[in-house]
Amino acid sequence: MDDDSKWNTHGRDQWNEKAEFWDRLHGDRGNAFSRMIVEPAVERLLGLRRGEHVVDAACGNGALARRLAAWGARVHAFDFSERLIDFARARDKGEPIEYVVADATDEAAIARMGEQTFDSAICTMAFMDMPNITPLCRGIHRLLRDGGRFVFVTAHPIFDTAGPIRVVEQEDRDGAIARLHALKLTRYLCATRSRAVGARDEPTPHNFYHRPLHDLLGQAFAAGFVLEALEEPGFLPTVAGEARREGQDEFWQFPPVLAGRFRKPTPTAEA
Repeated sequence: MDDDSKWNTHGRDQWNEKAEFWDRLHGDRGNAFSRMIVEPAVERLLGLRRGEHVVDAACGNGALARRLAAWGARVHAFDFSERLIDFARARDKGEPIEYVVADATDEAAIARMGEQTFDSAICTMAFMDMPNITPLCRGIHRLLRDGGRFVFVTAHPIFDTAGPIRVVEQEDRDGAIARLHALKLTRYLCATRSRAVGARDEPTPHNFYHRPLHDLLGQAFAAGFVLEALEEPGFLPTVAGEARREGQDEFWQFPPVLAGRFRKPTPTAEA
């Protein structure tokens, strides 16, 4: 077993172990972070048309797959965690969604879902959980029709997965006490694996993979995609309460996620 396979198996065991926690966290509609940061970015970037056939990679308990169905899509959703797929199926209310247990690091398994049969694809908050994203990028490229879109949302490779240290400094500024909130980075360029907590009160941390931006995007480019749009969604300081992640309140200038839209080019006729 190669190193990627070993860590992927380890990750599957972790997610199966805490699937119940994540199902409770997201429920039918997703948690506040998903509803206010991830879902709007997907809706903007995907530009879904009613009746489209969409694949949701690493779908978790299916909260976003259910939103895609509510927007009028036919959805094929997969995850490598058998228990998460069980929870997704248990929440099914007759939506046009097919849930499948499949590994996002297995290109052949992805391709078997139907090459060139999907109009679009999404993968949200999962790139950073995978030891290797090349098979997913290549597999999704094979699934999409020419001109198909692939929308991703992932933990920001600079402001999240690079392991920033949050800094608070206090000074007397012209007779008034002021506080400065900043991030300190000690690494960025090297891809790394670490253990991290994905949500407050999570029972155990899980494997977390940092990739610099050129690596993250470059693997999609190598698979044949072109990048059409890029966003850095975050919480504005006027948004209060449950919408903010723990500790996000004073660090709103630093976006927690990176979102974008790739497209599979349509071949041009040779002159």
